[in-house]
Amino acid sequence: MKLLVVKTSSLGDVIHTLPAVTEVRQHFPDAVIDWVVEEAFVDIPALHPAVSRIIPVAIRRWRQDWLGSFRSDEIKTFLRSLQEETYDLVIDAQGLIKSALITRLAHGERCGFDAGSSRESLASLLYDRRISVMKNQHAIDRVRALFSGILGYKVSGPDNYAISIRHNDPVSHQVMFLHGSTWPSKLWPEENWRNLARLADRDGFRVLLPAGNEKERSRAERIASTTGSAEVLPPMGLKDLALQLSACRGAVSVDTGPGHLAAALDIPLVALYGPTDPALTGMRGRYRLISSGDHLPCIPCRKRICKFSVNDYSSKIYPPCFSEITPEVTWQTLRVQIEKAFPE
Repeated sequence: MKLLVVKTSSLGDVIHTLPAVTEVRQHFPDAVIDWVVEEAFVDIPALHPAVSRIIPVAIRRWRQDWLGSFRSDEIKTFLRSLQEETYDLVIDAQGLIKSALITRLAHGERCGFDAGSSRESLASLLYDRRISVMKNQHAIDRVRALFSGILGYKVSGPDNYAISIRHNDPVSHQVMFLHGSTWPSKLWPEENWRNLARLADRDGFRVLLPAGNEKERSRAERIASTTGSAEVLPPMGLKDLALQLSACRGAVSVDTGPGHLAAALDIPLVALYGPTDPALTGMRGRYRLISSGDHLPCIPCRKRICKFSVNDYSSKIYPPCFSEITPEVTWQTLRVQIEKAFPE
């Protein structure tokens, strides 16, 4: 059986699809699985041993200059790659109009969420077969249910991301702080990160700080300046980031793609949630624990920008949904997760 998975973005969503691919391989050991994914995330499907061919797409970049992209033949090259195989099944695991269009252009029986299950209901019009999947459940469970409904097996067992990448020289007292997000409302206050770095340094842990852009790099440098042992990592791809994470004893993360990667790698993890709902998109792994507040009626607001101003709450913690998630409790929680994973 030849299967094409269409799951282009974002990073967390791509990672959420890995357990479904693992399950397909368990039920169909001879299945050939290809994957269409945004060019920035090609390293993630490549980490899964069941994925044969990765077809990069660059919609995020092309839409900045559609005409130029057509003239450069990039889109034609993508279409040739997409259509050079005929698949038994083409599965849109995203449920957006853009992913449904890619699914429609591929050769094979096109499958996806039905109108009531899709993130964009019009996407379902472009499939040959539609599957009803309950919306109010975790993204990983939704994708697993979609694949099982299409292929006719029963979902069972825990999530298995099947990522086996490991660093050759793991460091026993090293942690990573995943502090960046494209949503301002997801950002834990910088002073909290600085205090967390002090606590890690006090207990003999070296802190690694990745940065995906200049704004994140500036923040990382300010956090690192708190102690003499923290290090701001150089720019790197997702495969190298996975290797760096696999060398760590633990991580603390806001709701961001690299945090989901840490969970997939079974890194001891504390995930900090404010505006987003961990029941729907929470990081899932053996050694992760989610810290989230419930002290405000707007939690989770699911908004990119917090509706409050920095002066609306006397605590001065902004966004205010993080006001009950302290560095002290966060660090102690991570230490407990590390002890579970690495008992003396």
